[in-house]
Amino acid sequence: MNTQKKKSPFVHSNVKLFVAFRLFFNSRFYYPVFSILFLDFGLTLSQFAVLNSVWAATIVICEVPSGALADIVGRRNLLVFSAILMVSEMALLAFAPRGDADLLFLFFLANRILSGMAEASASGADEALAYDTLVREGDVRDWGIVLEKQMLARSVGFIVAMIVGAAVYDPSLMQKASDFIGFGMTFDKNATLRLPLYLTLALALCALGSTLLMKEVCPAECEETMGGSKPVAEAFKLTFQAGRWILDTPFVLVVMLTGLVFDCFSRMLITMGSQYYRTIGIPEAMFGFIGSALAVGGIFIPRIARRLSEGRKPGFNVAVMATVALAGMGGMAMAWPLFGLVPALLVFCNMYFNNYFASYYLNLETRSNQRATVLSFKGLAYNLAYGAVGILYSLLLSFLRPSTSSKHPELTGEALKNAVFVDSLVWFPACFAIALLVVLAFSRWKLRKA
Repeated sequence: MNTQKKKSPFVHSNVKLFVAFRLFFNSRFYYPVFSILFLDFGLTLSQFAVLNSVWAATIVICEVPSGALADIVGRRNLLVFSAILMVSEMALLAFAPRGDADLLFLFFLANRILSGMAEASASGADEALAYDTLVREGDVRDWGIVLEKQMLARSVGFIVAMIVGAAVYDPSLMQKASDFIGFGMTFDKNATLRLPLYLTLALALCALGSTLLMKEVCPAECEETMGGSKPVAEAFKLTFQAGRWILDTPFVLVVMLTGLVFDCFSRMLITMGSQYYRTIGIPEAMFGFIGSALAVGGIFIPRIARRLSEGRKPGFNVAVMATVALAGMGGMAMAWPLFGLVPALLVFCNMYFNNYFASYYLNLETRSNQRATVLSFKGLAYNLAYGAVGILYSLLLSFLRPSTSSKHPELTGEALKNAVFVDSLVWFPACFAIALLVVLAFSRWKLRKA
């Protein structure tokens, strides 16, 4: 009888550092005040919209090539590069000069470009390095445990960042805290403006430290691609090969398409969270706490997802996700005062299910020599679908506004905007259900054909 205790996957330093990197890279203290921070610096709403478009475009352009480079020059090297980019982007904001509007915009423009490059560089490379560490030194069956723990750590970090970031940005709260402790400092908006940025810059340095401690791991099957003499040419070659492999591998294609549908609709609703909270009567002062409360799902959902992925077939797991998503979207369409937070929680939790299942199944099916590239393709597909849904949603709002205005002529300004928003929510469950049925029909045909 073998009584030897099974080793934890976290005895491997790369696996522990993967969790640490995800925690430091994603826990950003300026998230709860993201839009108003940009405006308080002196930017306009139109400039804010342009900067976010630049950020999204940078991610789309860099996503797949960065994954291919990770498979060639090394995942650890690309992660170090992404951490350096994060330090640079946060330093630009933390020390951006105020007063010259044009110069300020250039600083923020550079920040958005570097931020997009950092997101694209980290996407796929960190998972690939951790997973291949288990391939070479541990047990790949432990990947579900690793995913569960990193999502737990990331959720806790997000909760702390949301609460602390909003608190240090509030000058009245900081002044009360200072007076209570006896620091004798005076806090105004100028004093607290950069505090969330300084804290995030400190986390960026921690993220850089975690990548520098990582070690490159190259299973035998990826030695043929890693370390090529012409990395750029090899990157394009590997990108093409990975794209063709995805199209020729029905299960992988089905996983990506199914995850894409869940992601783009759920993420669009989550993006508009503050507008939804305002509509159902939640005070703006509570937004940061609500975001933290919703993130609590990341503490227990990964454990449920791991049990489902290990004990149930993918079709059953898709049915679970579809039930949760439709219940959440349908409930949000009702826009219940206060109680509307419950369906919003379902939509938020469904994102955790989707992220877990996509990572679990894709890593299970993908060879090490193209793992980062394939994961980057997933990120690219998700972002393109999200962008497309965003465009369609803006057209929907333009379509609904005249009819809503004619039905409620007494409404103007903010009240009319809220009414149009509520009318638009009804479209989400219906459009999601249609898109999912189309993908499932295609998946059934593709898998049977295979």
